[in-house]
Amino acid sequence: MYETRISSENALDILKPYDVVVDGTDNFPTRYLVNDACVLLDKPNVYGSIFRFEGQATVFNYEGGPNYRDLYPEPPPPGMVPSCAEGGVLGVLCGIIGTIQATETVKIIIGKGNTLSGRLMLYNALDMSFRELKLRPNPVRPVIEKLIDYEQFCGIPQAKAQEAQQQMDISEMTVKDLKELIDSGAEDYVLLDVRNPHEYEIAQIPGSVLIPLSEIENGPGVDKVKEMLNGHRLIAHCKMGGRSAKALGILKQAGIEGTNVKGGITAWSQEVDSSVPTY
Repeated sequence: MYETRISSENALDILKPYDVVVDGTDNFPTRYLVNDACVLLDKPNVYGSIFRFEGQATVFNYEGGPNYRDLYPEPPPPGMVPSCAEGGVLGVLCGIIGTIQATETVKIIIGKGNTLSGRLMLYNALDMSFRELKLRPNPVRPVIEKLIDYEQFCGIPQAKAQEAQQQMDISEMTVKDLKELIDSGAEDYVLLDVRNPHEYEIAQIPGSVLIPLSEIENGPGVDKVKEMLNGHRLIAHCKMGGRSAKALGILKQAGIEGTNVKGGITAWSQEVDSSVPTY
């Protein structure tokens, strides 16, 4: 037992002696820290999380499979996701998801069965239902070379989005505004999705066109957007609004104005269409 807080300074030393790491933490900085340490140490990471009446589990960094950054390329803006203390959690979920994690751990140790590597298992206690989403390694994810300051890392996206919004004066619209626009049958706009391709496969807003932020940052995506617009107005979204704000800031410097969808596809799933998967 370690009576100390895991950090970038001690994570590698703490995790190094073990064959399997089981992550049941409840905050994004520690999840990214544990993930990156497992990647650097080449250890499987049996992941589980719970919130309100739902839970999820998978196995990261196992036999060439995806890791946590493939599921969450960037953390959500601070304050966007309520804590368990704020949102509440059904207590028995700890046992259900924990038992699944324990099962996956035993399978990895004995080398038997098919693990959840490459599959995100979602459990809904209200519906008493299980479903799976496919996960794949992201070919353009950043290479993890060292552990960083994860508290700072998880505070950066919101600060950057807010700074970009203020400096670039990027307009915003809500997901309900977007739904009204789609339902109106208007054809004078282009809905740009700047997430990564594997995220686009998991969930989409109807009519969206994918051009990842990485392509816009590197140049070719700017030309693609210009060709695609052809006089139409631009609306952009991502998972929660940070990446799309950044993309619109880059596009504005190239002379292309656009509107950011506040809260991204996560807000769309929560407020407009619950059949769209969250991840």
